[in-house]
Amino acid sequence: MDKLPNCPECGSEYTYEDGSLLVCPECAHEWSPEAAAEAEAAKVVKDSNGNVLNDGDSVSVIKDLKVKGYLNAIKLGTKVKSIRLIDGDLNAGHDIDCKIDGFGAIKLKSEFVKKI
Repeated sequence: MDKLPNCPECGSEYTYEDGSLLVCPECAHEWSPEAAAEAEAAKVVKDSNGNVLNDGDSVSVIKDLKVKGYLNAIKLGTKVKSIRLIDGDLNAGHDIDCKIDGFGAIKLKSEFVKKI
């Protein structure tokens, strides 16, 4: 049996087929597998200015970002090299994985960075 994809709305793994559609029993979202594949292929990550971001780009932080578990914030203008784009967390929306000096590995939202 093929594994069905998780729900694109809530991330539930309990999806099932109903004719030609996939259905989520938790949030009642219905979608077609073809539309989901097209939407995933068309996903583009943009920075705060609308520039398209790619793996390996360098970005700069546009505002001070408080980080849980750290006393200091990531300061405005902090440069981040060699970002890696990831599928965003459903609830948090983080779509950039990177390393920042003094903080280590961290995930950022693309809306808080600009391309250098």
